[in-house]
Amino acid sequence: MLLSDFSDQDLVKKYINGDNTSFEILLNRHKNRVFAFIMSKIKNKDLSEDIFQDTYVKVVNSLQKGKYNEEGKFLPWVMRIAHNLVIDHFRKQKKMQMIRSSNDFDIFDVIKDNKINADEKMIKDQIFGDLNLLIDKLPSDQREVLKMRYFEELSFKKIAEYFDISINTALGRMRYALINLRALSKKHHVDLHN
Repeated sequence: MLLSDFSDQDLVKKYINGDNTSFEILLNRHKNRVFAFIMSKIKNKDLSEDIFQDTYVKVVNSLQKGKYNEEGKFLPWVMRIAHNLVIDHFRKQKKMQMIRSSNDFDIFDVIKDNKINADEKMIKDQIFGDLNLLIDKLPSDQREVLKMRYFEELSFKKIAEYFDISINTALGRMRYALINLRALSKKHHVDLHN
């Protein structure tokens, strides 16, 4: 029996047990539908590709952390993640402003919310201060990709062009940056949730 003949459910199990080829088959099986859904909402190919890549980074992270409830409904679960990222994109468009200077980078600069009361502001300041310290501990290649993606909102395509690397390499650096940030937050006992 070929791997491509396996159900989504079986491929997910195989991937969780260390078979990366199973995930490639899942990705190829559903990528057109997921991308078409994102494109129908975003209406911009480059942005849609970025959200598509972010969707699969989130899918991989969720699967590796055991956050997938096995009900044999892989595609609807992926679509829900894509839908949430599309909503996040539209929210971010309203809230975020571009940061051009990476020398004076301060994560708190990206959030402008006048409705924050003093306690919430203090908590957010603490979280962002802690996050900045953790980001500074990342290897430089991961740190730069993370800053360019989340704080300058550059597409993976533009990041790849900037560093003269492939999009997959940029995605890989982003993935490792997130994994390392999680590990650093545990090591330094930093709660990054507000």
